[in-house]
Formats: sequence, structure tokens, C-alpha cells
Amino acid sequence: MSGAAGGGAAQAIAIPVIAIACGLALFGAFVFAIGQDPLEVMAVIVDGAFASTFSWQNTLLRAAPLVLTGLAVAIPAQVGLVVIGAEGTLALGGLAAAWIAHAAGAGGPAVAIPLAMLAGMLAGAGWTAATGALRAYRGLNETIASLLLSYIAIALFNHLVEGPLRDPGSLNKPSTPPVGDALMLPHLPGTDLHWGLAIGVAVAFVAQLLVSRTTLGFAMRVAGGNVRAARLVGLPVAGLLVLACALGGSAAGLAGAIEVLAVHGAANASLLVGYGYTGILVAFIARHQPLAVVPVAVLLGGISAAGSLLQRRLDLPDATTQVLQGLLFVSILASEALYGRLNWRIRPVRVRADLAPQAQGG
Repeated sequence: MSGAAGGGAAQAIAIPVIAIACGLALFGAFVFAIGQDPLEVMAVIVDGAFASTFSWQNTLLRAAPLVLTGLAVAIPAQVGLVVIGAEGTLALGGLAAAWIAHAAGAGGPAVAIPLAMLAGMLAGAGWTAATGALRAYRGLNETIASLLLSYIAIALFNHLVEGPLRDPGSLNKPSTPPVGDALMLPHLPGTDLHWGLAIGVAVAFVAQLLVSRTTLGFAMRVAGGNVRAARLVGLPVAGLLVLACALGGSAAGLAGAIEVLAVHGAANASLLVGYGYTGILVAFIARHQPLAVVPVAVLLGGISAAGSLLQRRLDLPDATTQVLQGLLFVSILASEALYGRLNWRIRPVRVRADLAPQAQGG
């Protein structure tokens, strides 16, 4: 039993590492094909992501929303759902937070900031819960449903930002009214990083405890592993599907709220930069383990942060890093076929029967 557990742990670590290495090799081949030195490009990416305090700051600022959008995929995955609509959910969460923060601004930051973050979470939870409900009660594929709902959410976001909720003073870039400097999230002490990063890490820690140390988390994993068995033992499978989607959506909505309250100061098109889509890759690399989402988000945040440096130094498009992310995603998906197929168990050494007495006597 311990050998099997050790083999499972080895697979959980080694296979993603192998997949990432294969993705990097494919990216190197792509870079070579367009006439660039792969080693130089990799060195620039590392330099832009992790080589200096400024690089780390950019990396962690981008990692903060990726932690939460990664959780938006990882939590529904506990019940076997592949939900990929975090981009639209993030937008609605940011819009709800901007509206509530502006409306409750008279109460001061102690009132407006928590209310705004709660509004973002509720907006995200309600929107993504619809995906779980469609899957549980109508049998609609959750991947398709979440993607289509994301498109609807983005369209609704654009309509409201450019119409009823638009600040008349936002001419060239439609935005909601600014929340004001007083309602912006402060920086972590001694750094230029906002509290959104710490909030994301805390949420990941709580999510890990939920899925691995609680009865609810066990029920979610049972429902995700075998729906028929879950129903036979009396688990409310439909409710678990909706709840898991709501929890994941609340994480994405919180990401949008933090982006508004810590970075942009209002809801506008700057929220739609692909954090929700990158969160899918984060969750898959982390094998849908909430706490593992954190280091993976830092890695992909660093890759994204290096795009501008690639453009300045090597005259490569900023989207080059998106090619790398795409190749990593393909490698991770392909590596799923390796789980359970490779024998990672350490076999014990067997002593021949005719030598056993000698071994005992010696």
C-alpha cells in the first residue's frame, strides 16, 4: 500500500515536470524555427520574470489574480466538472465590486472595501452556479455551458460599462465611476504588492483544507470520482455540483473585485486580459490541488511578465509568451494519458529461498 502511495506521489510530481519540460522543448523548437536562439529567449524570460526585485514584483502582481482564477477551475474539478468560464465571471465580479464600492463609499474603506469584495464573490458565485445547475438538472455539458456563459457575461459587462454604468468623464476608455484612492487596497508592508496576493494565498489554503480535510470535501471527491456510487450512498450530487461551481465562481469574482480595488480603480476593459483563460492552465498544471495552484500561478505570472522584455530586447511580439503558455497547456493535457500507465513502485528485493537460512545465520 505504501509503495502504491509513493508511486502516486511520484507521478503527481514527475509527470507535470516532464510535461513542462516537453512544452519548453516545443517552444524552443518554435523559437528556433523563427530564427531566434532558444537559449537566449529562455534567458530573457527568466530575467524578466525572476531576476530582480522589479521582475518579482511584476510576476507576483500577475500571479495574484491567477491564484483565484486557478481555484475557479480547481474547485469544480473536485466534483468532476471542467468549468472554464472564469474570464467572464472575473469581469462580472469586478463590475459588481466597482458599483458597490462607489455606492457605499460614504461609509469609508472599512465598510466599502469588504462590501465590494463580497459583492464580487456573490456575483461570481451566482453566475457560475448556473453552470452547475445546468449540468445537474438539465444534463448540459459544463464545459460548453461555462464557456457560453462567459461570453454572455463579457457582453453584459461591456454593455453596462459602455452604457448605464459608464462614467461620463471616461471618454476614450469607457469605465465605471472611479472608486477613489481612499477605497483602494493598501500595499503589503514594505513592498509594492497589494493585499490581493495575500488574500489569494489565504483562499487557496482554506480551499485545500476544505477539499482534503472536511466531510464536504470528501463528499465532493466521491461525487467527482463515481457519481453512481455517490448517489447509492445518499449524497446530494446535484447540490454538490452547484455548490462546487458557486465556490469556484466566488474565487473568480473575488479576483475581479481585487483587480478593481487594487489595480484599476474602476471596472473597464482592462479587466479582460486573459486571467480567466490562463487560470485553466494553472489549475491543470497543479492537478486541481488548491494549494499547488499558488506556485504554478507564480510560474505563469512570471512568463506573462516577461513578454514586454522579450519585445524590447529581441523584438519579439508580446504574444510570444502566449505561445509558450499554449504549448505548456497542450503538453499538460497530453500528459494525462501517462497517469496510471507507468510503474513508479519501488520493488522490494527478494531473497532466494535456498539462501534465506544463510542470510538469517549470517
